[in-house]
Amino acid sequence: MFLAFSAASPLAGGTVRRVNSSFESLHAPLGQVRSRGRRTALIRCCQETEAKTTSAADDSKIASTETEEESGNSAARQLLGMKGASEETNIWKIRLQLTKPVTWVPLIWGVTCGAAASGQFHWSDPQDSLKAAVCMLMSGPLLTGFTQTINDWYDREIDAINEPYRPIPSKRISEGEVKAQIAVLLAGGLAVAYGLDVWTGHETPYILITAIFGSLVSYIYSAPPLKLKQNGWLGNYALGASYISLPWWAGQLTFGTLDWKTMVLTLFYSLSGLGIAIVNDFKSIEGDRKLGLQSLPVAFGVDTAKWICVGTIDAFQALVAMALFAIGETNYAYALVALILPQMFLQQKYFLKDPIKYDVKYQASAQPFLVLGILVTGLAIGHHGPL
Repeated sequence: MFLAFSAASPLAGGTVRRVNSSFESLHAPLGQVRSRGRRTALIRCCQETEAKTTSAADDSKIASTETEEESGNSAARQLLGMKGASEETNIWKIRLQLTKPVTWVPLIWGVTCGAAASGQFHWSDPQDSLKAAVCMLMSGPLLTGFTQTINDWYDREIDAINEPYRPIPSKRISEGEVKAQIAVLLAGGLAVAYGLDVWTGHETPYILITAIFGSLVSYIYSAPPLKLKQNGWLGNYALGASYISLPWWAGQLTFGTLDWKTMVLTLFYSLSGLGIAIVNDFKSIEGDRKLGLQSLPVAFGVDTAKWICVGTIDAFQALVAMALFAIGETNYAYALVALILPQMFLQQKYFLKDPIKYDVKYQASAQPFLVLGILVTGLAIGHHGPL
C-alpha cells in the first residue's frame, strides 16, 4: 500500500524530484571541491619539487664554490711551499715550491732589523732602499731557497712518511733537476753577497764570508754525516741562528760595521729562535721517531718538550730586554717587555694545551710579537750606537 501510494501520488513524485534535485545540487559542489583539492595538491607538489630542485642547485653552487676556493687555496699553498699544496706538474712552479717562499719572510725581516741596527740606513734614500732589497734577495730567495731545497733533498725519506705529496718523494722533479737548482741558488747567493761587498766598499768581503758561513751551516744542518737536525739542541739552534742572527749580520754589514757584542746579542735572540724551531718538531714526531731523529719532542716527550720550548722563547727575550735596560735604552726595553707578555698569554691559551693541535695557530698568533721585538732591539742598537 505504501509502495502504491508512493508511485502513484503526484505529491510523492514532486517530493522525489525535489530530493533528487537537492542531491544533485549538493553533489556538484562536492565534485568541484574535490577537483580544486586535486589541483591544489598538484600545485603544492610542483612547488615542493621546484623548491627541492632550487635547494639542490644552491647546494651544488655552494659545493662548487667551496671546491673552487679549496682548489685556489691549494694552489696558493703550492706556490708558497706550504703543507696541503696541490700536486703541480709545471716544473717552474715545482722549483718555486722547493724554495718555500713562505720561509723567506723571516730572513727579509732580519735584514731590515740589521739595517736598523747599523744606524746608517736612511729609509727615504732610494739607494739605501735598493741596497737593502738586494741584500733581501740574497738572504731570502737565493740562500734561503738553497737551504730549503737542499733540506728537502736530504729529507726525501722522512718526507715520504710525513709529507709524501712533496715534489721530491712524489717524483715530480728529478734528482738532476734538484741538484742543478741547489747549485744555481748557492752560486747566485754568493755572487750577490760579493757584489754587495764591492758596492759598500769593503776591503774584506764580510758579507760574502757571512754568506759562506750561513751556507755551510745550512749544509751540515741537513746533510750527513753531521746532519745537525738529528740532534734536537744543535739542529734547532742552528736553525734559529740562520733565521735571526745571519740575516741581521748581513743587513748591518751592508750599511755599517758589526761589533762582537752585537753579534752575541743576536745569538741570544737565536736561542729564542731555538724555541720557535722546536714548535715545528711536534708535527713530525712520527716520522722523526721512525728514522731515529732525536728531536726534542722525541727525546723528552711532548709534555717536557713544550715547556723547554716556551722557556727558551721567553727567557732569552727577557735577557735581551735586560741588556737594553743595562745600556740605558729603557723605552725600547719597555717596548720589548710589552711584546713578550702577549706571547706568554698565547702560549697558555694554545701551545701548552696541545702543542700538536695548536702549533700552527700559536705560531700565527704569537710570532708577530716576537719578530716585532727583534726590530725593536735593532732600533735600540741603532739609536745607541756600537755596544
